[in-house]
Amino acid sequence: MFLKPMIKSGEAAWSRDGPTKITNSGRASARFLRRHPFAVVAIFEWEQDNSIRTTCISSKFPCFVYLQINKSITMPTEFISLTSPNASTELNPIPGAPVDPEYLVRYAKALDDYDFNYTLVPYDSSWFDPWTIGATIASATKNIKVIIALRPNTLYPTVAAKALATLDQLSKGRVAVHFIAGGSDAEQAKEGDFLTKEQRYGRLEEYIRILRRAWKSAEPFDWDGQYFQFKQFSNAVRPTSGTIPVSVGGSSPEAYRVGGSLADIFGLWGEPLKETKEQIDKIYAEAEKAGRAPTDRPRIWVTFRPIVAETDDLAWAKAHRTLDALKGNRANGIGKVPAGAPAPQNVGSQRLLEIAARGEVQDRALWYPTVTATNARGASTALVGSFDTVAESILDYVDLGCELISIRGYDNLNDAIDYGRYVLPRVRVGLKGRKSKSQTV
Repeated sequence: MFLKPMIKSGEAAWSRDGPTKITNSGRASARFLRRHPFAVVAIFEWEQDNSIRTTCISSKFPCFVYLQINKSITMPTEFISLTSPNASTELNPIPGAPVDPEYLVRYAKALDDYDFNYTLVPYDSSWFDPWTIGATIASATKNIKVIIALRPNTLYPTVAAKALATLDQLSKGRVAVHFIAGGSDAEQAKEGDFLTKEQRYGRLEEYIRILRRAWKSAEPFDWDGQYFQFKQFSNAVRPTSGTIPVSVGGSSPEAYRVGGSLADIFGLWGEPLKETKEQIDKIYAEAEKAGRAPTDRPRIWVTFRPIVAETDDLAWAKAHRTLDALKGNRANGIGKVPAGAPAPQNVGSQRLLEIAARGEVQDRALWYPTVTATNARGASTALVGSFDTVAESILDYVDLGCELISIRGYDNLNDAIDYGRYVLPRVRVGLKGRKSKSQTV
């Protein structure tokens, strides 16, 4: 009974020869102890709070230890931006502005120089092609990874599998894909997609499964699904590491189900800590329902629009100037959303507006008037405060289990530089402090 396995993650043994990984089997532990009677076997499992519970067993020296390890030690916290193809911003929009190659390269290199880990290349039915923008970013940078936003209705999955793998090879493994199932019937219809929301998520699930099989299968294969059918597809273009990270976002039950069961990354918009934790729990519940181990759950990506300055007072003054500009641009017909736009259809935006109705400031520095000013179009919640305040606010979300932090501003390039100079270094210092405190026996 003493050797009955109580773990999900694995076992390791220590003897005179040093640590040895054995197996997820209590019987293997027993065999090891018979051969090494003075050894200690450590049985460990991930807990819901991202700690590791470790039980040490020995045929000679029964013992128990509790080892607290922050999961970020294994999978580090990383930072995401969003690349702008020209100098147009939400504060100073330039209607009809074309791609500015020099600006695009300058922006991408700034993200690289300031140690951002990823940059998202967004998608809109009326906007620039993310594939060519992404390839330009990859060719101009050395380290940053490019996240291609992709709607499944815009590209057949076998073509997408080859396109992503080609870009992955060209960038030497610096590609991820973020899927947008589609949150607006009207927006989807602009490109000929008339599926219902439930059908769109069904199609997305099928799409992801096809991509993964295309990247993995050494033999031609057939597919006879509800949304895609083909015969004897063969793929000779493989990702550099065998696969490419897949991200899914959303706040609906359908999003939780598909992302929780299949995604490597799950994207959320910035909500208060309580609501964010509730969403993470739902995602993890779907992952568990799909049979995924605690160490195989999606990494959580959360997005904010920080408004920062040297002091809290200066930051709040800047925030109100930003809000005035957003409201004025929308009233003048040059904002992201027309003044008389209907209520958003997607659940994520509806949630943001519902939270905004409770009050302007949530938690330490989460500010919601930018949500109402833009009708919750996309990621629109701001973190307002000094560099220290915003860094501490970000760390609050890291403590919840958010491993990917997306921060992008309203003055795109200048804000990205400010984040790189003043916010990211403070967050990374805070992470180091948390690592040293989290390892206790």
